[in-house]
Amino acid sequence: MIVEHPGRLIIVGFFLVLVGLVLPVLMLLGYVESTLLLGLLVYGASTSGLVLGVIGTLTIVRIRKRRAPQWDADRRDEMG
Repeated sequence: MIVEHPGRLIIVGFFLVLVGLVLPVLMLLGYVESTLLLGLLVYGASTSGLVLGVIGTLTIVRIRKRRAPQWDADRRDEMG
């Protein structure tokens, strides 16, 4: 799977996890009525945010790993 903007995945994942944190607190305090549908929505947002964040992070690591051998080869050439 090719992801063109892994940073965006991490940001979207962060906001989904944040929604998964804030909404249950608002339900606990009584500002938002707690329903089964809202609970499932919060669970889905939190879980999908975590998955998107992990995919974005792994994509960034994979991209950097592909570039690393080129950088090492260039550095060896400079050292002599």
